[in-house]
Amino acid sequence: MPVQEKRLADYRAIIGPAAHAELIALASKLRGKRVAHISATPYGGGVSELLQSVVPLQRDLGLDAHWFVLRGSPDFFEATKTIHNGLQGAPVVLSDEMIATFRHLNEANAADFTDDYDYVVVHDPQPAPLVSLCERRGTWIWRCHIDLTNPNASLLGLLKPHLEAYDAAIFSATEYQPRDVALRRAYIVPPAIDPTSPKNRHVYDEEREALLERFAFDPDRPILSQVGRFDPWKDPLGVIDAYRMVKEKIPDVQLLFVSSMALDDPEGWLWFERTARHAGEDEDIHFLTDIRGVHSLEVNVIQRETDVALAKSLREGFGLVVSESLWKRVPVVGGNVGGIRLQIRDGRTGYLVSTVREAADRATELLRAPDRRKAMGKAGREYVRRHYLITRYVRDYLRIFLECPPGA
Repeated sequence: MPVQEKRLADYRAIIGPAAHAELIALASKLRGKRVAHISATPYGGGVSELLQSVVPLQRDLGLDAHWFVLRGSPDFFEATKTIHNGLQGAPVVLSDEMIATFRHLNEANAADFTDDYDYVVVHDPQPAPLVSLCERRGTWIWRCHIDLTNPNASLLGLLKPHLEAYDAAIFSATEYQPRDVALRRAYIVPPAIDPTSPKNRHVYDEEREALLERFAFDPDRPILSQVGRFDPWKDPLGVIDAYRMVKEKIPDVQLLFVSSMALDDPEGWLWFERTARHAGEDEDIHFLTDIRGVHSLEVNVIQRETDVALAKSLREGFGLVVSESLWKRVPVVGGNVGGIRLQIRDGRTGYLVSTVREAADRATELLRAPDRRKAMGKAGREYVRRHYLITRYVRDYLRIFLECPPGA
């Protein structure tokens, strides 16, 4: 995958000289090391967004970093979506045909990959079997971005022999480490956002005005928004129910669903249709997707126009949309699950909720309290600056590489 050039120097004013110097010092010990990242798709989710920043920053630091994407098929992605849901706890069953497709596509991709790298980082379940199918030369690391708190035992069993073959594994939270898998090494590395990316950079007034002209929602009226895939774990139907409760008290509130229809998520269209049916003819519910030209900069503007961001997930690997909103000084009402718990300081940068009613009550409370929203937004931006920026994420990778040298 091609990536745009990035310079660590552009982050120095944001992260400070000490953090900048630490990255330079760590990278000096890895200069020239070859790194391959392998993921399922080039766009449409948090993994691809991370790699669009991680790979060029690793290159700027002197590593020879590359990003590869699987060759798949609709049947393959249907199988991997079922695996994804099962690993997050859904009571799904993988058919014999799905298992065969999953194995066959990984075998085909393995045949095309030559391990000529010091480090190979394999992202998520889709390409996990590659570690058992490729002739390995370097250190192989499995990077899990999903919530394995309560996995479907049969699907975890399908991956177990492959996961145990990795030299190390990385999880977004401590509780995500599977208890029944004998990992050689395990690291906890929460993901992060890139403050210089089109989705998170400063937006100029003329950009904002030009983009807002394209949308049907009214920026002068209260706005709730949820950014993320159409997915049962994101609870889009519950979001609509919460919005309707808010609307009973704040009649002019609007709800924006902002999403990209990812290549590896055939279930997304099904949940888009279900969500649209649940919304009915409500003109204050707006669906804004990449199919209609809503890309990173548009998402940036929409998030900045939001009064209260929602992240009402029922299960969540991490949910970087929380940090994205907080970075833009927007408080977040989020599900009290997974990585969302790490990002929201309950009562300080937003609220953690467990029910539709709680989500509605907290959103209503914040919409009626502009001073509190402002204070939470300020606290949220500083919290993200200290904990969830991409430079910290790159630093953690460098530390892991140093602890897991090839051939160790």
